[in-house]
Amino acid sequence: MYKLIIVEDEEIIRKGLVHTIDWLTLGFVVVGEGENGKEGIKLIEELKPDLIITDIKMPFMSGLEMLASFNNNENFESIILTSYGEFDYAKMAISIGVSDYILKPINEEELFKIVSKIKKKIDERKAYEDIRNYTTNKEDMEFANLKIYIDSKEINTYVKYAINKIKEEYSDKLSIEMLADELGVSPSYLSRKFKEETSYTFLDMLNKYRIQKAIELMTKERGKYRVYEIADMVGFGEYKHFCSVFKKYTKFAPKDFIKAKSIIIN
Repeated sequence: MYKLIIVEDEEIIRKGLVHTIDWLTLGFVVVGEGENGKEGIKLIEELKPDLIITDIKMPFMSGLEMLASFNNNENFESIILTSYGEFDYAKMAISIGVSDYILKPINEEELFKIVSKIKKKIDERKAYEDIRNYTTNKEDMEFANLKIYIDSKEINTYVKYAINKIKEEYSDKLSIEMLADELGVSPSYLSRKFKEETSYTFLDMLNKYRIQKAIELMTKERGKYRVYEIADMVGFGEYKHFCSVFKKYTKFAPKDFIKAKSIIIN
C-alpha cells in the first residue's frame, strides 16, 4: 500500500476525501490529514507520503507554497484541488511539478482515473529505486556469493567441486546428474549434501549465479548486447526461461531492468 496525505482547509471536503473514497482499492492508505500548508509540511516530513492531495488556497500557507517548499523532492506525487476561478493557479502548479489537478466539486470517477494514472508513475519510480539499489550496491547484486563456500575449509569436497563448476562453467550446460557422474557418486547423495552445506539446491544456486552474471553484463556492458544474447551468454538455452528466472530473483523483467537502469544513469 502507498501512503496518502490530504491537506484541505474545508473540513467537509477533507473528511469526505478521507472517509468516502475507497482508497484501499486504489492501493493507498490515508496516513495523515491537515488543514493548511504548515500542517502539511510537518506531515510530509514525518510521514514521507507517496501522494499528496491538497487544496490551493488555505489559511497560513497555500497548497502551492507547501509543495514549492519541496520543489527539489522527487519522492512523492501531488494532486491539487481547484475551482474554475483558480485555473491560472492550476497551470502554475503544473509548472512547479504538480502531477495533476481536479476541479471542485470533486467527481469521484475522475479522481479514480487521475489517481490510477499517478499510481503507475509511483510504481515506476519505486521500481527504479529498487533497481538503483541492485546496481549500485555490490552486495545486493550478489545473489550467490560462491567465494564464501570455495574458501571454506569445512565444506564437503564434493559440494566444493560442484560450486567451482558453477563458478567456472555457469555458461555451459550443467546438471547435478552430470556432476555426480564426474564425481562417481549418486545424484541424490550430491543433491542432499549440497542442500545441507549451502541451504540451496544446486539448480537454485546455479540460476542465482547466472542471473548475477546477467546483471553484470547489463550494467557494465550497457547497450552492447541484446537481452536474448545475454540469456545465451549466461547459460540459459531458452529466452522465455531466462526472463522467468530473472523476474523471480529481481522482481523485474530483463527489458524493464535495462530500461530503468538507462534512465537512472542518464
